[in-house]
Amino acid sequence: MEEGAYWLAWSQISGIGPVLLRRLQQHFGTLAIAWKASKAQLGEVEGFGFQTLEKVVQQRSRLHPENIFTKHQQENSHFWTPADTDYPRLLLETPSPPPILYYRGEVELQENLGQKPLVGIVGTRQPSEYGIRWTRQISTALAKNGFTVVSGMAQGIDTESHSAAMKAGGRTIAVLGTGVDVIYPHKNRELYKQILTAGLVVSEYPAKTPPDRTHFPRRNRIIAGLCRAILVMEAPLKSGALITATYANEFGRDVYALPGRLDDNPAQGCLKLLNQGASFILKEIDELLTMLGAVPQLDLVEVSPTSEQLSLPNLSPELQRIIDVLTFDALTFDIIVQQTSMAAGSVSSALLQLELMGLVSQLPGMRYQKS
Repeated sequence: MEEGAYWLAWSQISGIGPVLLRRLQQHFGTLAIAWKASKAQLGEVEGFGFQTLEKVVQQRSRLHPENIFTKHQQENSHFWTPADTDYPRLLLETPSPPPILYYRGEVELQENLGQKPLVGIVGTRQPSEYGIRWTRQISTALAKNGFTVVSGMAQGIDTESHSAAMKAGGRTIAVLGTGVDVIYPHKNRELYKQILTAGLVVSEYPAKTPPDRTHFPRRNRIIAGLCRAILVMEAPLKSGALITATYANEFGRDVYALPGRLDDNPAQGCLKLLNQGASFILKEIDELLTMLGAVPQLDLVEVSPTSEQLSLPNLSPELQRIIDVLTFDALTFDIIVQQTSMAAGSVSSALLQLELMGLVSQLPGMRYQKS
């Protein structure tokens, strides 16, 4: 609770955004230590200029982290800070994770821990029939193959992706540019209610925050940060979906785009992404699922621990530790580091050796599984 209280307290100081908070944490180790740092010590952190330092000195003395945390809990009963073990791991890896992430709905810890794949689907608010048809098909396929579909609950492509995923019996996550208790657009009231029973609504804005045009581009980094890959279905050249794709590239996520006709305005953003190196969303959806890391559920052969051990070559203790935690379901790099208690550099080197030996396969999004 203590470190979480300091994430909240620091976020109350004007001029201190997610990037500076991340730098503070990296510089001091914890935000609790940073809170007690002198003005000179804070000045050593990149981005803390004279004006920012003055604001910190003036405002910090009037704030009491534990009191702020207690009051905030009363007004916003469900939220995570980066100090919480439940905070989404992939989002935490980004340069600007929200200091407070509010949520409503049904939490699934496998999603937060990176053990269940999340895929973002974004696009225009005015899609063509072509865009709607493919959004429904792909969202349905993802949901039926164990993926959680993430989008922004806007009109158009977002709405279609959420709805199709739930109709297929899957989960979906909506990232809002308002408080989690504010429904926008209003016509999505029923959709919002459905998501609360079949997934999650998240936002970096506290309860009762109304829609604001500046909020929506910022929330796109959360969509990109939560996901292993982003699929852009249809998007004109000036589109929030392209902002999401830009964030995805910055975060090292895979970006896919649906090709369209050269003379269709909704296709221009996708064609630009494809020209810049995004992967094609092909007609063969099974191939897309494989690229996204889907594991066939019917073709797995049960292998007893004894026979598996006999089939492996003699491995060094470090390589054996990696093999022991890996399964035929993909694990993210940070999960492997956590479960082996090895240094990240050692894990990376070991995984490369195991790949060269044909024992491990790497999937998009720095995920690994036994070959």
